[in-house]
Amino acid sequence: MKARGRCWKFGDNIPTDQMVRSDRAIGSMDDMRKHVLENLNPAFARDVQPGDILVAGRHFGQSSGRAVAPKALQATGIGGLVVDSAARLFYRNCYEIGLPLLQCPGITAGVDDGDILAVDFESGIITNERSNVSLQGEAIPPFLMDMLRAGGLIPMAGRLAEEEQ
Repeated sequence: MKARGRCWKFGDNIPTDQMVRSDRAIGSMDDMRKHVLENLNPAFARDVQPGDILVAGRHFGQSSGRAVAPKALQATGIGGLVVDSAARLFYRNCYEIGLPLLQCPGITAGVDDGDILAVDFESGIITNERSNVSLQGEAIPPFLMDMLRAGGLIPMAGRLAEEEQ
């Protein structure tokens, strides 16, 4: 699994409440998508393109564990996330819906907003095409790679059930 696109860089300690505000969390997914991360970068939801890469610092997705937050991020069309570290529940929620998330300590020091990044989620290699510098992220366990390839937990479970028959 690979993605290539513009880097949208965010900081540390971003809670799911900042990804999708509580007053937007009950709306349609299309409405949520139009407002993702709007308090941190109003241009993100408006200008993000399919395949773009969201980069953030430590403890991304902390706090409430709002399960709709990764779904709203996925609805923007991003190719995936690369973070210094992610909250455990947020990490799990991303994989359950098939949204690639790679943890790479130091990623925020190695990229700037607007850089073009190429991310190989399987190998964990992130290449900043502007600086021609590559970083090695933490390996994604094979089981989670299988889940991503299937499109998330439910499609994977369906595939496994079919294989058993």
